[in-house]
Amino acid sequence: MRVAMYYNNKDVRIEEQPIPRIGPGEILVKVWASGICGSDVMEWYRIKKAPLVLGHEIGGEIVEVGEGVNQYKIGDRVFVSHHIPCNTCRWCLKGYHTVCETLHTTNYDPGGFAEYIRIPRLNVDRGVFILPKELSYEDGTFVEPLGCVLRGQRMARLKPGYSVLILGSGISGLLHLFLAKALGAGRIITTDINDYRLRAANEFGAEVVINAHDDVLARVREANDGNPVDLVIICAGNLSVFQQALQSVDRGGTVLFFAPTDPGVELPVPVNEFWRNGITLLPSYGASPSDCVQAIELMRSGRVPVSKMITHRLGLEDTALGFKLVEEAKECIKVIIEPHKT
Repeated sequence: MRVAMYYNNKDVRIEEQPIPRIGPGEILVKVWASGICGSDVMEWYRIKKAPLVLGHEIGGEIVEVGEGVNQYKIGDRVFVSHHIPCNTCRWCLKGYHTVCETLHTTNYDPGGFAEYIRIPRLNVDRGVFILPKELSYEDGTFVEPLGCVLRGQRMARLKPGYSVLILGSGISGLLHLFLAKALGAGRIITTDINDYRLRAANEFGAEVVINAHDDVLARVREANDGNPVDLVIICAGNLSVFQQALQSVDRGGTVLFFAPTDPGVELPVPVNEFWRNGITLLPSYGASPSDCVQAIELMRSGRVPVSKMITHRLGLEDTALGFKLVEEAKECIKVIIEPHKT
């Protein structure tokens, strides 16, 4: 089978590998669609494990089931989580599934930018989700990223009527926009340095869009009746964005750190001011199985119309182009790789 082997952001090669052989309790999935995630092009994060086959946002079809697999059958259309929690450790039992050691050590073989993937026993047990008839394989590639967004907004306790500022209008920022609207948020403001993405945010329902090179704090107050916002969601990793977030949150508000910075970056925080004003700083990483279940239902019901975000559909041989598009972040939002595209 063909795979797209990642060496670095500018070196992604099509190579041949044997189709994985499955064992008891495992399944083999034919990958029909695989999304390129923003984390796939975080080179500092990926390069240390290269070469490897990336891709963790997949929609596929079960083509082989191992001995003992009774809950799934050949022909089932599925999304599969690459990272899954143990559900029994002290972190899982407290609801912090995404810091579970098992979640950080599980994956499928080899990765979603391949024609077929082997799903290990543990992932089969708690990481396979049937796609309802209303969802396409392409829709399936949004289950994990939307699940991450769901987890973040739940932890941030977004309430109906809240004013929301989303810093960064890439795929995660736009998913936050769609979800915040679905959950009844009030005024939603988005920023970006890219006019193409600002136009997309406006089209997808942001009440106000702001070029991040402008005076963001002044524009936010102008748009929000002279006030900062209840919830700031950081969806871009530049330090200046984190600084804008700290300046834009209202008393009693929350700053959700959805995107990371580069390693070693430190953020000065006005601790006394935040202590006095009851401001919460909250990181969010990943998604749990229950988040994925909710994401599927939100898409099935049409409340989060993810297909509108797809700008590029490429064959496996064009995976390098897909990485280039996502890394440059110009006129693209969601790039889908279709390994069996003809």
